[in-house]
Amino acid sequence: MNTVDKTDAFLEKLKEDSTEYRTLETDTYNLVEKKNAIRSLMNIRMPKAVSAELLKLQDDYLREELTAKGIVSLSDIPTVREQYNSKVPFADKLSVWRGDITRLQVGAIVNAANSQMLGCFVPCHRCIDNAIHSAAGMQLREECAHIMDERRIRYGGNYEEPTGTATLTKAYNLPCDYVIHTVGPIVYNGLNDMLCRDLQNCYENVLKCCMENNIKSVAFCCISTGEFRFPNEKAAEIAWETVTDFLETHGNSMERVIFNVYKDLDKEIYERVLFS
Repeated sequence: MNTVDKTDAFLEKLKEDSTEYRTLETDTYNLVEKKNAIRSLMNIRMPKAVSAELLKLQDDYLREELTAKGIVSLSDIPTVREQYNSKVPFADKLSVWRGDITRLQVGAIVNAANSQMLGCFVPCHRCIDNAIHSAAGMQLREECAHIMDERRIRYGGNYEEPTGTATLTKAYNLPCDYVIHTVGPIVYNGLNDMLCRDLQNCYENVLKCCMENNIKSVAFCCISTGEFRFPNEKAAEIAWETVTDFLETHGNSMERVIFNVYKDLDKEIYERVLFS
C-alpha cells in the first residue's frame, strides 16, 4: 500500500474501534486532515486491548511516518566539544540537540509525564507527552496503564505517580530502545527550593534508571518547562548541574547524555550555561 492507502486503512479501522466516532465522516478530508484525525483518535482512545489487525495497520503507518521524519542516530549528534569546542567537564559525553525527540535512535528518551502516567488525552496537543505517545503507538498507553494498575493494587486505588520518579517502558514504534517517564514539578505560585529539588530528582532518577538497566545514552526533554511552568533558565541550570554531578560519580555508566531542546530559547539558554 502507498501512503494514502495506509492512512485510509488505518483511519477507517481506528473509527471502527471507536464507539463515539465510528460514523465520523472523513471522506472529504485531505491527507493532512486525515493524519490529524488519526492522531486525535489515538490520543483520546482509552487504554484497552488492541486487535492484531489494528495494531498492524498502526505499526505500518507509524513506521512510514518515522521514515518520512528521518531517524537521527547517536553518531549524527555532535558532542558539545565537537559542536562548540567546549572544554567543560564531560564535553565528550554531553550534547545539546534541537529537534524532534521522537526521531532519536538512542538508548532512551525521557517523557515529561503527568501523574496519571497514561499520556495526553487532548487531541493533537503540542506537549511532549502527546508527541511521544502518538509516535510510539497505542501499546505505550497500554503498558503505562498496566504499570499503574499494578501500583494501585499495591499502594491503593487513588495512587498517582509522585513527582521525580522514573518509570521505564518499551518504546514500540519509536527508534529509541526505551522511554523513561518522569513527572516533573508544577509551578503554581512561584519557584521555591522544594520545586527545584523535585526537578533535580527527575534528572537523578532517570540517570539511575539508565544505570540500573544498562542504558548507555539518554535524551532529556526540557522537563516541566512547558505546561508545568518551570522557568526555563533555572530548569536548564538544574539539569546541567545534576547531570554533570552524576557523571562525576558514575561517568563510566553513560556514553552520552543529550539535552534535547525544541525551542530556540532553550537552545540559547543551554549555550549560555555552556559558556558561563
